[in-house]
Amino acid sequence: MKVAIYGLKTSPEQKTSLMNFLDELNRRNIQYTIEKAFKQNLESLLELDLSEIESFTSYEDLQPSIDLFFTFGGDGTILSAATIIQDKNIPVVGVNTGRLGFLATINLEKLMDSLETILSGNYIISSRSLIEVISDTAEIEFPYALNEITVTRRETTSMITVDAYVNGEFLNSYWADGLIVSTPTGSTGYSLSCGGPIVHPENNTFIVTAIAPHNLNVRPYMISDHSILDLKIHSRVDEYFLSLDARNLPLPTTVELRLKKAKFKLKIVEPKDKTYLMTLRDKMFWGSDKRN
Repeated sequence: MKVAIYGLKTSPEQKTSLMNFLDELNRRNIQYTIEKAFKQNLESLLELDLSEIESFTSYEDLQPSIDLFFTFGGDGTILSAATIIQDKNIPVVGVNTGRLGFLATINLEKLMDSLETILSGNYIISSRSLIEVISDTAEIEFPYALNEITVTRRETTSMITVDAYVNGEFLNSYWADGLIVSTPTGSTGYSLSCGGPIVHPENNTFIVTAIAPHNLNVRPYMISDHSILDLKIHSRVDEYFLSLDARNLPLPTTVELRLKKAKFKLKIVEPKDKTYLMTLRDKMFWGSDKRN
């Protein structure tokens, strides 16, 4: 077995848990490779010489033979990891080093308790769909999003207008600060804060949610993720922002966007004792009412 290790930052509070994790991999003779910048962070935090450990920096040098991809951080770390994993079909084990996340569900302090079942393959795989952005006139690096695609106004206090078409048929002109197109995975993110519904990851849908719409009768709308969604943006200035998860890109309003489901999915490892619905209840405090 070989695993990859990835993170964006470390803190002194994580030192013991991370050291125990590496020690356990070594004890089991499990090979591992560490993302280059994160390896430097670990060397500094753990006071170790990891120069002989393989490293990777991008999609190109990540070996497709990796069995598991461990991320240390939160949901944002997994979104970042998706830009490296892409279509290599490597299951992601999200180790949460902060608050409870919807994707990173294994608490760092309890990692060692979960490691035996994970390394033995005793877990559930949740396959998460992504959105692909296509443009004939703009080059977009890694044009995919696991959570959502967002178009928003730029350098103006005025609303923008987003004309939306589903499979070539006109849907609506959204007068708003922007528009969110979310996957089921992203339904608990930005879309939820703008009034969108929570959608279970197994549903094959996109959620279209306006950001601060001018018309009060505009409501979130769900479409099949087999649909093609075309967006045309109009603004008083010549540019708008396109966001793919946490990556922002300014584009001229002449650039039209076509959104569709990506041809690949991201595999998320779910321990059998921490399912999506359990995480949802914990995160949303459902069932906390004393009357329950």
